[in-house]
Amino acid sequence: MTIESESNPNRISQEAFEREFLPTLSVDCAIFGYDDNNLRVLVRREYIPLDGDVHLEWKLPGNHVKRTETIYDTAARILKEQTGLENIYVKQFSVFSDPERLKRNLVDYEWVRPRIVDDRVVTVGFYSLLNMNDIDNSMLIEDANWMNAYEVERLMFDHNEIFEEAFKKLRNDLLHDPLVFELLPEKFTLTQMQKLYETIFNTNYDKRNYRRKINKMEYLIPLDEFQTGVSHKPARLYSFNRDIYEETRTERFDFRM
Repeated sequence: MTIESESNPNRISQEAFEREFLPTLSVDCAIFGYDDNNLRVLVRREYIPLDGDVHLEWKLPGNHVKRTETIYDTAARILKEQTGLENIYVKQFSVFSDPERLKRNLVDYEWVRPRIVDDRVVTVGFYSLLNMNDIDNSMLIEDANWMNAYEVERLMFDHNEIFEEAFKKLRNDLLHDPLVFELLPEKFTLTQMQKLYETIFNTNYDKRNYRRKINKMEYLIPLDEFQTGVSHKPARLYSFNRDIYEETRTERFDFRM
């Protein structure tokens, strides 16, 4: 049997694979980005030959855990391999241990079977947030694609379940932690911030209530800078100051409207 690692397309022997990786433990990542008022998730393309046909499939980025790694090390490695970025926000959110998780679709299972040592692979789900302006698209692997989070269709294995749980966890966390600033550029307008919340929660906020809420945020710093290159009246730019956030918060962040 031979194994194919996502980080190395060259197949290696089963013995070599088991020396380096834990064959029954993996990490899968839902990597979220935001641009043009769209929330996006990074997916990988696979062309799967079966019975004379080639099937185009999509899945979340993932890989097996190396014997020398923590699961957080594995997540960081996956993120670096997929985006070229380091030190970006990442959070573990669940473990997926269905014994049949690789067998939900015959095409998927027939493709992966020669690439695994054991049919039973437990995977740890992480989600990550990044500012897409930080990405050098030339660093993305050829088979990577940013898919609109509201247009995700069938993914391989149980990756729809992993994605949906990641999206649910992201929405919950955004109500209690200022994670929105991981997705925004360093300098942003209040309208851009509102649009991002509305996109993620698939809703619309009353502008007055929204502004009343965020005006209480001492860590949201108005800058002496304004938008440029816009056809309307330029809006003031703001930045997020994490030090002030850590110093001034007396209770957990709460963005429920």
